[in-house]
Amino acid sequence: MIRSIAFATVLLAPVAAFAQELPTAPYLPLDLATQAAQTAVEACSAEGHNVSVAIVARSGNTKVLLRADNAGPHTVGSSTGKAFTSASLGRDTAGLAGFIGGNPQNDGLRDMDSRLVIQAGGLPIKIGGALVGGIGVGGAPSGDIDANCARAGLDAIGAE
Repeated sequence: MIRSIAFATVLLAPVAAFAQELPTAPYLPLDLATQAAQTAVEACSAEGHNVSVAIVARSGNTKVLLRADNAGPHTVGSSTGKAFTSASLGRDTAGLAGFIGGNPQNDGLRDMDSRLVIQAGGLPIKIGGALVGGIGVGGAPSGDIDANCARAGLDAIGAE
């Protein structure tokens, strides 16, 4: 019996040591993502705009997608693309549009990935300085309004 316990301990010790060395990475919990998206939809609705709001994880995978009643069909793709762009590149989409427009040598960024949407309304989600995702809003009459609604969502969860 003692021999069996000693043998099991020897076999499992490397597994326990390996598990302790695994890296950890910050992530965006679903409840925070949902809260940010709901707040962004409500902020735009308060101004009379029917929008879609997408939240993607750092990986670019969609975590939350909300579409306001009567939001146009194009708003889903727009919001998802803006969120993906912000998470992927770690910057706001309005600033990215200016970066590309003001520097012709950067124009290739537009074609780097078919999921990129380079229009105002996407913001990176940073918590504690770590990039954990992106939020995108689509459907308001201007990208600035989209971005303001996205900012309201981030403010609601204390994101940078």
